[in-house]
Amino acid sequence: MCGIIGYCGQKPAVPIILEALKRLEYRGYDSAGIACLCDGKLLIEKDAGKVDEIIRKRSLADVPGNVAIGHTRWATHGAVTQVNAHPHSDCSGSAAVVHNGIIENSEQLRQELTRMGHRFTSETDTEVIPHLLEDEIKNGLSLEQAVLNIAPKLEGSYAFLVASLNDPGKIIGTRRNNPLVVGIDAPDYYVSSDALAFSPYTNQVMSLEDNEVVVLAAGKVEFFDARGNKLVKQARQLDHTWTENHKGSYQHFMLKEIMEQAQVLDQTIHQDEKTFNTIALDILRARQVIITACGSSRYAALVGRYLFSRVGKRFCDVVMASEFGYFADSVDKNTVVIAVSQSGETADVVDGVKAARAAEAQVISIINRPNSILADLSHQVIHLNCGPEMAVAATKSFLSQLAIFYLLSFAMVNAFEEAAAKLTDLSSELTRVLDWNKSELIRLSRTLKDKSDFYYIARGINFAIASEGALKLKEISYIHAEGMPAGELKHGTLALIGPGTPVVVVCPADYTFSETLSNAIEAKTRGAYIIGVSDRESDVYDSWIKIPQVDELLYPMVAVVPLHLLAYYLAINRGCDPDRPRNLAKSVTVK
Repeated sequence: MCGIIGYCGQKPAVPIILEALKRLEYRGYDSAGIACLCDGKLLIEKDAGKVDEIIRKRSLADVPGNVAIGHTRWATHGAVTQVNAHPHSDCSGSAAVVHNGIIENSEQLRQELTRMGHRFTSETDTEVIPHLLEDEIKNGLSLEQAVLNIAPKLEGSYAFLVASLNDPGKIIGTRRNNPLVVGIDAPDYYVSSDALAFSPYTNQVMSLEDNEVVVLAAGKVEFFDARGNKLVKQARQLDHTWTENHKGSYQHFMLKEIMEQAQVLDQTIHQDEKTFNTIALDILRARQVIITACGSSRYAALVGRYLFSRVGKRFCDVVMASEFGYFADSVDKNTVVIAVSQSGETADVVDGVKAARAAEAQVISIINRPNSILADLSHQVIHLNCGPEMAVAATKSFLSQLAIFYLLSFAMVNAFEEAAAKLTDLSSELTRVLDWNKSELIRLSRTLKDKSDFYYIARGINFAIASEGALKLKEISYIHAEGMPAGELKHGTLALIGPGTPVVVVCPADYTFSETLSNAIEAKTRGAYIIGVSDRESDVYDSWIKIPQVDELLYPMVAVVPLHLLAYYLAINRGCDPDRPRNLAKSVTVK
């Protein structure tokens, strides 16, 4: 869960790398650094902190040269310190490496290299890479051949770039289970974990497959397979509509992404009806259907499971992607696996899909980011069309995932157009929800900002929305929160309810209303502060978040928007950065 970038060309490299790191910072923001080749020297500057802070602290803008690599980190191995920041170098200081992923056998390799006389300076798994390269280069190999030789020794997932004084005009990159894409604007070349990094500079991109190697040099780019055979690749157009990442007039990306959800819903609805009908038939014909996802995407999948059952009369199961491998024995050619991932590179989801493909299952992916690893592994791909989501916490992509499941479920009964029409009408209701509740949500956040525990309850299709609301609160405000079916409150959790404990009750006037309200009364009897999310007011509520009356299957979409906004305002009032929550990153590319 890091961002890597390399540039080789005729322009000053460091300004390009630094701007790219700022665009990549959503992927990791605890430390950053650069390495630049210039006048026979390898200059490495790095530190802990955010990119702008490090630029000022280390005077990075003054580093010269036309070949450079950079990295913004989300720590997995080693504390957040200057020495653990990337790039990492070898004993001689002649090679620099930036890396995204985890080298699972790094400790074994470190011990072997130490016995051979190598000296390590960091706690990271990454540092084994430059030391392995050092030995290969000492044996007279070119930089690209050295990379080809060491890659099979690395277990786990990785995408890494290397620059070296031994081949000063080159950058070498390779990947396995982590993304790496090349940007082309000859004679200038870029390589990154995310095309967003170099999107202002080029319209042409090429992707690497697992175990392939790319060589960027002055005026040319070359690709090789794992055996060193030269490859010919076709460039494709970069979709610039997806690479916009400005906040506009908003203080934070998260607020912008919450406020634009009505517009995003309209974009998501624009899908190919024929494709949805085909996928719907595949789902109906399958012996079993499994949806796999993580985090917010899993909660969207739980809503999807309900919709499939209620509308399409098709039962399916939802399995956490990190647990999918433990249930994979039952997957076969009669299974449809629906993988849900905003980024399309979530490591646990990708691993599960690979296992499903090996078992000959059909894989359908629901993805936001174009040209992803998951898309390449899938038989069918549905794109969310909601544009880049820069805040770590998912908001607009979650809503888009709900809309996709809604469309799919209605496609199962040949009613895609009906579903699309209902979603079109819903977009104006989302705007109304925000207008109705902004003042109350700000007041609530000021009143409750010092509470240490929140509980979210709901029933039926709305249960997953309670869980999603709790997740958002945990992610960005660092308040302990739990979401659960309302009927489970009395099976243990009620013991934790005391005077003033906030309980958020998702309680629309649908088939769940009476029973959910009864559970709210149980909590209020114990002193809870009840926040009702409903289209019907009640004396039980100490605070009422008003939502419009809609079709019962659409309540999750109108209920989740104010819960996202409540979490945002609580984070702000607690002095937290909602875009960059501690210990979290947007793209979870490690297991």
